[in-house]
Amino acid sequence: MYIPAMHPLAGKPAPRSVLVNVPRLISGYFVAKPDPGQPSERIAFGTSGHRGSAFSRSFNEDHIAAAAQAVADHRKKRGVDGPLFLGIDTHALSEPALETTLSVLAANGVDVRVDSERGYTPTPVVSHAILTFNQSRTSQLADGIVITPSHNPPEDGGFKYNPPHGGPAETEITRDIEERANRLLEAGLRDVKRAGERAAWSAPTTQKHDYVSAYVGDLGQSVDLEAVARAGLRIGVDPLGGASVAYWSRIAERYKLDLQVVNDAVDPTFAFMRLDHDGKIRMDCSSPWAMASLVELRDRFDLAFGNDADVDRHGIVTPQGGLLNPNHYLAIAIDYLSRHRPGFAKDTAVGKTLVSSSLIDRVAQGVGRAVVEVPVGFKWFVEGLSSGNLFFAGEESAGASFLRRDGTVWTTDKDGMVMDLLAAEIRAVSGRDLIEYYRELTARYGTPLYARRDVAASPAQKSVLGKLDPELLGVRELAGDPVSAAITRAPGNGASIGGVKVTTQRGWFAARPSGTENVYKIYAESFVDEAHLKQIQTEAEQIVAQALRAAGIAS
Repeated sequence: MYIPAMHPLAGKPAPRSVLVNVPRLISGYFVAKPDPGQPSERIAFGTSGHRGSAFSRSFNEDHIAAAAQAVADHRKKRGVDGPLFLGIDTHALSEPALETTLSVLAANGVDVRVDSERGYTPTPVVSHAILTFNQSRTSQLADGIVITPSHNPPEDGGFKYNPPHGGPAETEITRDIEERANRLLEAGLRDVKRAGERAAWSAPTTQKHDYVSAYVGDLGQSVDLEAVARAGLRIGVDPLGGASVAYWSRIAERYKLDLQVVNDAVDPTFAFMRLDHDGKIRMDCSSPWAMASLVELRDRFDLAFGNDADVDRHGIVTPQGGLLNPNHYLAIAIDYLSRHRPGFAKDTAVGKTLVSSSLIDRVAQGVGRAVVEVPVGFKWFVEGLSSGNLFFAGEESAGASFLRRDGTVWTTDKDGMVMDLLAAEIRAVSGRDLIEYYRELTARYGTPLYARRDVAASPAQKSVLGKLDPELLGVRELAGDPVSAAITRAPGNGASIGGVKVTTQRGWFAARPSGTENVYKIYAESFVDEAHLKQIQTEAEQIVAQALRAAGIAS
């Protein structure tokens, strides 16, 4: 796992001094005006949409008005004329951004579906709603917007678009929306249509939708919740103040589960959170520091889990294992689903990102499944999940989804709740702690040691690394083993990985530039020991430095 520099309050309750000033944040959203001439104040769609903060003039009303108008224009250009499913998470900026978005969509005559209780809607629930509506349709297709910065700190906001396939938008689409939105910003929002707040909510195109009932009622199609109920498992859930807070009691009631929500608070400061590794509040359910309060309760439950603010990530806590490493749980899930889903076709494959553990490859080979390895980003899994060619798709950052029990698509975006409930099914059916299941896998396939580190890099170095020619690596050996592959394109789809990956029979490393900081990230894994892992990391830095020098960039 990633071992960062540690703040002295990591894993401790948040002191009042670090809490966001919500009134000031909301005021900044409406009052501060971004300068589109400043790169940091423009709209920039990354792998998960546009993110920023009102404090830094990177997420303000002008941004969202422009982005919503750009989505409306994109829909018109692409002929998308079905309903748009609109959801928000619990970040402070999500509510005002919802008002802005709806005012623009209503003025553009877009048919919008909002939560029937004015509640919060997880990312996977929006994906599920899109796919359910579009099933068997070829026209008047639905799409969606989720207003969320995912697990980011409380002062952040986010805006992402999911086209009719229900998953994260392709680069071609996000580039189109981003470019149009920035032109609108540059023109002072002259071409942005707006309706008043009352007019937007009362517009005939604004309709209520019962997201909770539709999603909860369908969960049994993906997870054997009858088995969970029969086993009588004691389950603990911490929504981490996120959008799943209204879902868990309904799930427990519908499927007769012994499930307790240990914290149902929704607070835009997220004051109940434990501080993450760097002393910041971050709703990262894969972080042992952010999840410390739930880990401390592990002996009260047979299984516990948490999710981030928009519920597209999962964190699994067991009595014996504590917080499971995301890579370890992905391997468990793949092995279990392969053996307990007769409705999955035998030729369906496993989707993984290139920085996920190679234990996944070994497990997949052991159960007779092919692996499709793609660059980082869940958008690369959308087609495979939609077609049923992938029965499971997952990322090392604790995001995954899988098919319904009959082998048809469930969601094409990451689903933290279904991954949580799958863990409960595995525990119920196998009758053992998931850490025991993992140890059985490592006894069969080897024990991986995985780590990530950041290395300082200039913008020029990052640019070269992101487009590096593999010939410049000149590497034939890594940590004493012959190199079996050195790639800059993903083997699963031929797409650029935005960096390099070097593999041997006993380990690998990947190096990718950060999109937000002047560093590049080294992901490394060894199936030997800690010394071997450290040797891979050390040689990885040397290999990258040599390649940058060969490209004419000093290290």
